[in-house]
Amino acid sequence: MLVDCAHCKGTVYFGIDDNGRILGQQIGKSTIKDISKAISDWIEPKDNLIEVRAAVFATDEKTTFLDIQSFKGTLFGLIAQCETYVKEHINWSAKIVDFKRVETPEVPIEAVREAIVNSLCHRDFNNPSGNELAIYRNRIEIYNPGHFPYDYSPQDFIKGTEKSIPRNPLIADTFYYSKDIERWGSGFKRIVDECKAAGVRVTFENIKTGFVVTFYRPKEKVIIQKTGKSEGLSEGLSEGLKSLLAAIKANPGIKAKDLSSHLDGRPIKTIERQIKALTERNLIERKGSRKTGGYWEVVRK
Repeated sequence: MLVDCAHCKGTVYFGIDDNGRILGQQIGKSTIKDISKAISDWIEPKDNLIEVRAAVFATDEKTTFLDIQSFKGTLFGLIAQCETYVKEHINWSAKIVDFKRVETPEVPIEAVREAIVNSLCHRDFNNPSGNELAIYRNRIEIYNPGHFPYDYSPQDFIKGTEKSIPRNPLIADTFYYSKDIERWGSGFKRIVDECKAAGVRVTFENIKTGFVVTFYRPKEKVIIQKTGKSEGLSEGLSEGLKSLLAAIKANPGIKAKDLSSHLDGRPIKTIERQIKALTERNLIERKGSRKTGGYWEVVRK
């Protein structure tokens, strides 16, 4: 038997002998994932791509936007874009282990990715609303416009007492073959286990318009000096803002575009967003001409 897969990049030829052995092409996990992705990209509508709305808010409420995006693409593309968006907009801690820098996110990325995949896999495609990814100061919300199965609760699946109930079986099959889901209804339990190990609180909520998974970000700590007084400049700041403030303080007159090299290659967009946050808190101020871009200094109090 000869099989020709011509809808993906290149052509894959392989045969099967009388004993069931595959000839001419080694099929492994990566091959299966590549073929599953190619099939998904081929069957998904090109003129009506799926959308995920993403935003970063300045506070715990939907009032002030720090960033807003609209991602459109295939399911696999959206998973990658959403995961990257979260990585770029949360805080990371770093420490040196065996002479190597090890970075740890404030919320477990594997759990967030699981929630993103689950959200897209179980989306109600008859609902005109799209999926949403909202990053607040105190939490991360992943919204799916698809209600939880009637008469079931998330706790049923966290305990492992219920079987998987896929809303979109074909999508679930594609994600299963690409190794993105297990198809055993174990996704919620993996999210809970990852968050418990990281000391992060996570909740699952069925609302009137859909379903929401919420990851609560660790509270920002106040740095206390030996004198017992709060350190004014660092009080209530995230690690990202603290390091940026320290870099500006150590390099008076530095321009925004030059800060990246002092912050281990931090993206310019992230720096610009953090500069805005520090400016709003009246911790730094722009100096010089706007025509030349100006420079930043710490506000003296």
